[in-house]
Parts: sequence; C-alpha cells; structure tokens
Amino acid sequence: MNERRRVAVLGQPLDALTWEEALNRIAAWAAQRESRYVCITNAHSVVTGSQDPAFGQLLRDADMVTPDGAPVAWMMRRLGVLDQQRINGPDLMWRYCEEASARAEAIFLYGGTEATLAALKQRLAQAWPGLRVAGSISPPFRAQTSEELAADISVINSSGAKTLWVSLGCPKQEHWMAAQRGRINAVMVGVGAAFDYHAGTIRRAPVWMQRCGLEWLHRLASEPRRLWRRYLVTNSLFIWGAAKQLLWG
Repeated sequence: MNERRRVAVLGQPLDALTWEEALNRIAAWAAQRESRYVCITNAHSVVTGSQDPAFGQLLRDADMVTPDGAPVAWMMRRLGVLDQQRINGPDLMWRYCEEASARAEAIFLYGGTEATLAALKQRLAQAWPGLRVAGSISPPFRAQTSEELAADISVINSSGAKTLWVSLGCPKQEHWMAAQRGRINAVMVGVGAAFDYHAGTIRRAPVWMQRCGLEWLHRLASEPRRLWRRYLVTNSLFIWGAAKQLLWG
C-alpha cells in the first residue's frame, strides 16, 4: 500500500489520493476485518474542524479523510495535489459496492429510517446481485443507551460484514465511528446522505451541477430551513479561510 500523504486545508489534514487508492485502501483493511474509520470531508466539515478542537482531532485521527466537495478538492489542487479529484460519499459507496459484489463481500448498513433502508437494499440488490448485505440497523434518533449500542455492535460483528456504511449525518456519524474504532471489526465509512440518495428518498443534484461544484446549491434549495446555515455561513468561512491560507500561509 502506498505511503499516506496528507495536505492540510484550514489546518485539517486530508488524504491526497485517487479514487483507485481510496477504494483499494478500504478493500485491504476490509479483507483483514480491521477496525478503521473513514471520513468524507467537505467544506462544512473542514470549517467545523477548524473551530471545534474535538472534531478537528477526530478528523486528524481518522484512518482516511477524503476531500468531498468541489471547494475542498480545488483547494488541495492549489496546494500542490494537481490531479486531486473530489471523492464523495455517495459515489464512494456505490463504487465500493460494485467491487464488493464481484468478491461476494458482505457489507452492513447503519443509519437512516427503516423505510430508507428497505428501499436502499432493494436498489443495491437490483444493481449488484452478487453483493451481500449482511444486515442493517436503523438506530434511534435519540442518544443510545450503552445496552442498545452493545447490542448493535454484537449484531454487526457477528454478521461477517467487512465494511460498515454509516449514514448518521455530520458530525454525529464521525463521533460515532471514532468511538467504535476497536470495538467494531469492520471498516466504518461515514457517507452522510448517501443512503437517501441511493434509496431515492432524496433527489441528488443533476450530474452537471455535481461537476460544476454546485451540488451544495441543489441541497440548499431542497432543504433551505435545515441547511441554510451550513452552506451560507460555513461556505463563506471556508472561502475566507482558504484565501488567508493561500495568501499568507
């Protein structure tokens, strides 16, 4: 496996890597059922990490941090990673499931509602018949009791799944994964809204908007009341922080 290379964006180290390298790293860890966690990091996460020391440390401790969001990938290219691509959660999950299907490798789904999980499993079965979904859990929105969490971990570990796809939203999913490293015998990947996108419960931005870096605008228009602060405030803070880093280091 190639040596890890990281680049700091607003003080938060992100992995400089290709799609192939990202998929291969997860597959190599999964083959050994190593307890790892992967963060998919957009501008909101970078800004949060720069303002919240605990969350920033959580990102620094992650086994892999991929640049999600066009602004983050663009910033990495300006900092010397000339060919850095955006490696986002929904596409990472979809590409990995395709490869896992060819290996008849088991995955586990954690997060979302029961209805979303049912639709997601049906979609995955149609797309990748060889994929083994070893199980799924829709945890309560409230904080779990220690007994509930222990029961979930037992189900996941006994399922034989080699990757655990976590859709709890940021920053909840990152805190959850970090707390379970060493307890869950699988690679945990936090993928945000990927379950809803693939299940069809939330409509993803058109491909042209994704390619132009406007997926955030589509999400803002879809859920303005919930997301206005995340995108308008944190995107502005990201732009300001990026300008300071590029101009003054």
